[in-house]
Amino acid sequence: MTDDARPDDERDAPTVACERCDREWVLDREVDDLDPGSHAIEQFALDHERHTGHYPDGVTPWVARCDRCPDGERFLAERPARRWAETHARHTRHTVRLEPPTGAVEAVSPRDDGDQS
Repeated sequence: MTDDARPDDERDAPTVACERCDREWVLDREVDDLDPGSHAIEQFALDHERHTGHYPDGVTPWVARCDRCPDGERFLAERPARRWAETHARHTRHTVRLEPPTGAVEAVSPRDDGDQS
């Protein structure tokens, strides 16, 4: 039986731990309050970092940083991080460093394709 086949009150709620805070949270309320596909764990991790300045255990963000201006953002998935880097590079004509949680840093450069948007 999959989780989808069980009644809501029998579903296992995800748990998030933070060694630095010496706490563990069961995200039963967060899962109930959010729509399906809303990524409760990711949202909790972002909120945790916003409030504490660090991410829970096992969460390392993608970081996109502009080489020329102070702009930059952190993301929990590659797709939005890459989209931000490409958009910033295209609009500002600045190179952006895209730092994955693991692996090599990538430079996202503005394309010189005549696109002035």
